[in-house]
Amino acid sequence: MQKRLLGTSLTFAALLASATAWADESVCRVAADALSGSASTDAFTRAVGQGPLYAGGAAFLGGLATSLTPCVYPMIAVTVSVFGAHQTRSRARGLALSAAFVLGIVAMFVPAGVIAGMTGGLFGAILQSRAVLLGISALFLALGASMLGAFEFALPSRLVNRLSQAGGIGLRGAFVLGLVSGIIAAPCTGPVLTGILLWIGKSQDALMGAGAMAAFGLGLGLPFFVVGAFAVQLPKSGRWMVHVKSLLGLVLVIVALHFITTAFPQLGAYAIRSPGFFAAMGALAVVGLLLGALHRSFDEPGWRRKLGKGIGIACVGVAGVGTLAGLSKPASSLAWESLSYANAREKASKEGRPLLVDFTAEWCQACKKLDRATFSAPMVASEAGRFVAVKVDATHDDDPEVEQVKDELEVVGLPTVLLFDSAGKEVVRCTDFVPAESFLTVLERVE
Repeated sequence: MQKRLLGTSLTFAALLASATAWADESVCRVAADALSGSASTDAFTRAVGQGPLYAGGAAFLGGLATSLTPCVYPMIAVTVSVFGAHQTRSRARGLALSAAFVLGIVAMFVPAGVIAGMTGGLFGAILQSRAVLLGISALFLALGASMLGAFEFALPSRLVNRLSQAGGIGLRGAFVLGLVSGIIAAPCTGPVLTGILLWIGKSQDALMGAGAMAAFGLGLGLPFFVVGAFAVQLPKSGRWMVHVKSLLGLVLVIVALHFITTAFPQLGAYAIRSPGFFAAMGALAVVGLLLGALHRSFDEPGWRRKLGKGIGIACVGVAGVGTLAGLSKPASSLAWESLSYANAREKASKEGRPLLVDFTAEWCQACKKLDRATFSAPMVASEAGRFVAVKVDATHDDDPEVEQVKDELEVVGLPTVLLFDSAGKEVVRCTDFVPAESFLTVLERVE
């Protein structure tokens, strides 16, 4: 669901595969008789350099954080004992068993990433529905409330016992146990996985989905590997695990509120991109933490403490989603016409000017990145001043006029930026994020 909360590294194999698979694609498709594609190559290089690393690091850290929650952490020592890494007399055997277990975890998650990426084309259409966005936000709120201790969510103990006995002994047993361990840990992996899978679906990239889920599995399995391979003694379970779980719950609440503001953009209209606003959001988050959003528990006696934690969670949630909304607002931007596509095209034709059409949506993160990093660049805004520039908002699927324009221009996904020359001929079509320098090069060549 909405990306901007995470972090750094993918596995080398996934990076190499991504680069190989994408090597023949262009971010901007340029008409052969109009422009050269030199800018597209630079945009592609930059996009690959940012996307996979960001996604892989985020997924890895999400998996590692999940392994420190109360429903996974206590399993580590017991699970390692089950597949026998502690009992073996050979360090090499312990390494092999631990690696087999982690590979089992990875093997369970990777297919989910591939499926989410292959069906990603459906996510854009699905996420245009306000009802779906509200449903997703309700799911995230429920999962977040569970992580924050409002209620318990766990698999039936009989199912957990049967899963824990799967696989037998040896390398095969360790691998199979890794496969089922993610299911046993579902109460904690589920909330994080939901967000990652939604992001993969919107990326519409099965290979990136496989890499991100592999990174998640590696993060989740890292403590198991360290304990099993090197006989490391973990810190005792304690209150700190509840704090980790509460932190993940707060993240889910912020994501849920973000989906709500996506369904109702007017709710985020208060956000501005300014130091004063971000300072106010930081102060609100501090107030929420002091009220007990992180360190208090709903299990503590007294309604005042429960109420304080609830208000604290609300403060942190509003501060988080406000910060995200502020960061998504461009500091400045090129001058967009308040016209429909048809009227903008007519104006461009009468005035003999080129036309820029940006198809965007509230749920499209790459679209927002274009606004924030490309269209807001002074050099781009200056050069685009000679264009008639218009946005087509495709957030919702209940506008027949928007659907008609998408069909007419054969727009099948977002982001899509179209550039028409002064004769009304389409010469450039960009279908991914393009850095300001590269987009400027394309703009300069459109007459």
